[in-house]
Amino acid sequence: MKTLTYSRLNNYSMTTFQWITKRFILLFLIGSFSAQAQELNQVQKESQSSAAKWMHTAELPAQASEADTAKKRPGLINTTISTARRWLNSTDLPGDLQIHGFASQSYITTSDNDVFGNSDHGGSFGFTEAGLNASVRPLPRLQISAQMLSRRAGEGNSGMPRLDYGFLDYRLYSQEANQFGIRVGRLKNPLGFYNETRDVAFTRPSILLPQSIYFDRTRNLGLSSDSIQLYGDTAHSSLGSVSAQFGIALPVVGDRDTEVAFLTVPRPGHLTRDISYIGRGIYETNDKRIRLAVSGTWVNIGYNPSINESLGSGSIQFSPIYFSAQYNAERWSLTSEYALRHFVYSGFHNPRIDSLNFFGESFYFQGEYRFTPKWEGILRYDVLFTDRADRNGSHFAAADPLKRPAHSRFAKDITVGLRWNVTPEFMLRAEYHRVNGTGWLSTLDNPINVPTEQHWNLFAIQASYRF
Repeated sequence: MKTLTYSRLNNYSMTTFQWITKRFILLFLIGSFSAQAQELNQVQKESQSSAAKWMHTAELPAQASEADTAKKRPGLINTTISTARRWLNSTDLPGDLQIHGFASQSYITTSDNDVFGNSDHGGSFGFTEAGLNASVRPLPRLQISAQMLSRRAGEGNSGMPRLDYGFLDYRLYSQEANQFGIRVGRLKNPLGFYNETRDVAFTRPSILLPQSIYFDRTRNLGLSSDSIQLYGDTAHSSLGSVSAQFGIALPVVGDRDTEVAFLTVPRPGHLTRDISYIGRGIYETNDKRIRLAVSGTWVNIGYNPSINESLGSGSIQFSPIYFSAQYNAERWSLTSEYALRHFVYSGFHNPRIDSLNFFGESFYFQGEYRFTPKWEGILRYDVLFTDRADRNGSHFAAADPLKRPAHSRFAKDITVGLRWNVTPEFMLRAEYHRVNGTGWLSTLDNPINVPTEQHWNLFAIQASYRF
């Protein structure tokens, strides 16, 4: 019996090694092709200092300056965009109108389970992101910004364009070191370090963000909300700067992924949104070497059952709090975030659902190293516990009437990745994940009646462009 067990382990290890080897050979071939294309198209060289400056820029596309855009290398797409901008400037539109966009295409393959499509059978090109944003300042204190986004990512996101954000930003008070203002509209939720810029691949540290903190299965809920937010910034010449945001919001809950995440299976009724609250505070040293943040939200969601449904008009309170820390050196960065998430269900007229009152816990440790201005590496350990009082999911599995496995309640992910900034506009990425557990997988892509594997591998490559 022991001999048989060892044989299976050896076969599994060999299969895993072959699986990883094939994916990295694929990356090498794609990288070689891109390098040849770069040599043919690269007419002029940029200085290393300009590249380094671009690497550390983490602004949204709508915040990039026209001066930076003018420095980018010529190409067919950029020429077309420049022509369009000249045409826009020739009209009566405001002179400070800025239009930017981005597009990303990923290939994901998994040894087991599905991520953003049928990745378990030959891989999937089912993860696509494209966005177009604009900003204009009609008055010195007023800015209008909006972005349309198309996102195709498995069963939960079909690629239908939607309003990602659209808001008015009025600066009530402004000095060189201090400012205070108000934003109204559909706003990005100020949570953690990466939530507000997670749409743009260039501003993410990896193809997939740490799923223990930045869930893709409830992305629409976490990303933005219809809200009113007050914000303020103050800076001191020697102590650093402090920024704060606080808002009253209506969460976005109208998608299938969010419904299944909170109610386990699709229901005949629908979720409703109630008044919620959100806020964040960030401290940074003047050289941005140290960044510390605390953020949180109190989300109130209701459930409106159908006429023939046994469930009542229940409510869900979801109140996570996030602690974030980052240290930046010239060539490397260390980042860690910790989240404690409280769930309370009530009013469903179902004893099992109404008894749900638990805390989820998650954290990650991440290191980034910049080998050159063009090449970056990343190493991350990411952990999720759906219920911190039942970390291995054994109590849940024993009592679950749907017979879901214990490993559906946790996930431990080791990630290794590589980024190549081919040009300031074009980027290639590759990353490998070794995952224990399925806690952050989408139930829409992995239905409850389909068995999942506890130990699995994920390999992804991505090509991204921005203008």
